[in-house]
Amino acid sequence: MTGAGTDVSGNGEHDGLVPVSIHGAYAIASSVVTQDRGIGMGHQRGFLAAIGGKHRSSNARRTSGAFAKARMLILGAVAMLAAFAFSTQSQAQSGLFTGLAGVWSGGGTVTLDDGSSERIRCRATYAVGDGGHGLNQTLICASDSYKFDLRSNVVAEGSQISGNWSEMSRNIGGTIQGRGGNGRIQVIASAPGFNADISLTTRGNRQSVVIKSEGSFRGATITLARS
Repeated sequence: MTGAGTDVSGNGEHDGLVPVSIHGAYAIASSVVTQDRGIGMGHQRGFLAAIGGKHRSSNARRTSGAFAKARMLILGAVAMLAAFAFSTQSQAQSGLFTGLAGVWSGGGTVTLDDGSSERIRCRATYAVGDGGHGLNQTLICASDSYKFDLRSNVVAEGSQISGNWSEMSRNIGGTIQGRGGNGRIQVIASAPGFNADISLTTRGNRQSVVIKSEGSFRGATITLARS
């Protein structure tokens, strides 16, 4: 057998070629295989890292989108609750006389104690206070031969109305009791020897006033519009 350093050609001549031993060839082959395996493992690790990065990026995008949708839903719910609370608070603060403030004018007819009727012109002023729970009213009407000047000062607690009234041209007055709601007010004005039912119906800037009484006039029907 040839030794570890024996020329494999058997003649000891190199013929211009570099002699390579069996152990040297094995070492070179092993080195190449090891390098190839290292390169392959490096590529595999790079590929897996790239896939993992893509998965993490995709998961991050999905998580971010879910949080954005949840945030939008929460903000929408908060806005709805705030609007509901504001609406409820506004309704709670609105009194029975809210929407009446201003100057109203118009006309109608008055029926006198002898059964005759006359055309009248009227002007009403409403001063609303206490968040819509208080009302000062002046209603002045006149025809060719008749005039009345009605003043009232009333308050509302829920749907209940109470207060005082006076008729300035005749220097009489008394109390007011009644109820109201849904744009309608129904009261009774009382004084010694006198009672009158007064009804006010308001729809936006239009109002009707109906007075029925026992006294120097039997009643009046008036239509007013806000100036």
